[in-house]
Amino acid sequence: MKRELVVVIDFGGQYNQLVARRVRECNVYCEIYSYKTNLEKIRAMNPKGIILTGGPNSCYKEDSPTCSKELFELGIPVLGLCYGAQLMQHVLGGKVARADVREYGKTEVLIDKPSSKLFDGVSERTVCWMSHFDTIFEVAEGFEITAHTTDCPVAAAENVEAGLYGIQYHPEVLHTAEGTKMISNFVLDVCECVGDWRMDSFVEESIKQIREKVGDGKVLCALSGGVDSSVAAVLLSKAIGNQLTCVFVDHGLLRKNEGDEVEEIFGINGQYDLNFIRVNAQQRFYDKLAGVSEPEQKRKIIGEEFIRVFEEEAKKIGTVDFLVQGTIYPDVVESGLGGESVVIKSHHNVGGLPDYVDFKEIIEPLRDLFKDEVRQAGLELDIPEYLVFRQPFPGPGLGVRIIGEVTVDKVRIVQEADAIFREEIASAGLDRSIGQYFAGLTNMQSVGVMGDERTYDYAVALRAVNTIDFMTAEAVEVPYEVLNKVMSRIINEVKGVNRIFYDLTSKPPGTIEFE
Repeated sequence: MKRELVVVIDFGGQYNQLVARRVRECNVYCEIYSYKTNLEKIRAMNPKGIILTGGPNSCYKEDSPTCSKELFELGIPVLGLCYGAQLMQHVLGGKVARADVREYGKTEVLIDKPSSKLFDGVSERTVCWMSHFDTIFEVAEGFEITAHTTDCPVAAAENVEAGLYGIQYHPEVLHTAEGTKMISNFVLDVCECVGDWRMDSFVEESIKQIREKVGDGKVLCALSGGVDSSVAAVLLSKAIGNQLTCVFVDHGLLRKNEGDEVEEIFGINGQYDLNFIRVNAQQRFYDKLAGVSEPEQKRKIIGEEFIRVFEEEAKKIGTVDFLVQGTIYPDVVESGLGGESVVIKSHHNVGGLPDYVDFKEIIEPLRDLFKDEVRQAGLELDIPEYLVFRQPFPGPGLGVRIIGEVTVDKVRIVQEADAIFREEIASAGLDRSIGQYFAGLTNMQSVGVMGDERTYDYAVALRAVNTIDFMTAEAVEVPYEVLNKVMSRIINEVKGVNRIFYDLTSKPPGTIEFE
């Protein structure tokens, strides 16, 4: 089945993933590409529509990201957002210059053309999120102005005949009250997409493709027990049964009791048709990480050791044709393989296999999905809800939730503190309303007083964020009484801790994980 496709062309905007996510909410598949992508490649994809993202530059400067005039002559509808709207006008002959008044934040937009397809069902006065120094002062030939604000003469413009639309604000963010409706109007009404990108069809098609690809081959799955690898494993199990062997590496950096829980779900007494192998390699990883403090070095050590363990297990099994990994779309983008995003972090499960690994090919069945889409796929596969909605956990495990060197004692501290935090969040009924929450161990030790004695112990940091796509996130206002109870329990029950912090940082500028 051929997917309908909308292409997002990234000009360095911080919300590029949100744009793609909003399109997928319309049940239309969407992918992100850099503005440097060859025009012929985009043409060959035969997209139903193209969206140009925002960006931090001024489109009229020589060294700014740009595109060719031919992009707007493909006969494919194009929607420009903020920088994308300015660039569209600049390339086609309009005038863009530094604004007299910069607009930033929530702004009332006045719709001048309510009959526009883009504004169908949208209020004539609507609140949008503005973020721009430059503005469009004159539209190119064939365009008409369709919206304005008090300080922005061209908040939106369109050339209906050419299928070109531009808006000066960000419809993809939640601050734009009717932004999702505007994107839906573009995708479904202007681009005339049917909207058949759904998880039931994705699961069905994936199972079919996996069977065709694997044939009678043997498959090794890197199972961590997290949501992504668990959904990938069950998807493969449904497709090829016991041709699949899941290797679960207990690297000693898991959450409290997690190794036993994973074995209970997927092991010999579990409910899935697959072969399960648990490798207890805790000391092996601790030895490799001894004396290492730099975050990226820790990630790479853990990732490389994972691959080595898999290689060893594959040799014990015999011939293994494929390796399965639970890579998801944000992993790909944050590893620098999508759009214009810089490398935020390296992932041991992105970018192919090292030369020394003896597998024919890698299978990443979830590579195109955002986290919430992975959960939807899990429900379609009848995976129990408690597993589908399990807290996200990084591939390197507690290695990136322990600042500085990893030691056995530090692992114990963060495991126990994290377990308490998760227990109290669940007890307060907040577990399904928070996107991600966990405890991490800082590298800071400070003086305290416990039982009339002086202590010099570690500080634990608590993190709780809400997020739609895990590309942006905001700190959650966890009730003070819950935080206070967590603080009291950790300090009283976890040896080696005398101070608790709560991390209020959003993403950006921070990341969700600590390292």
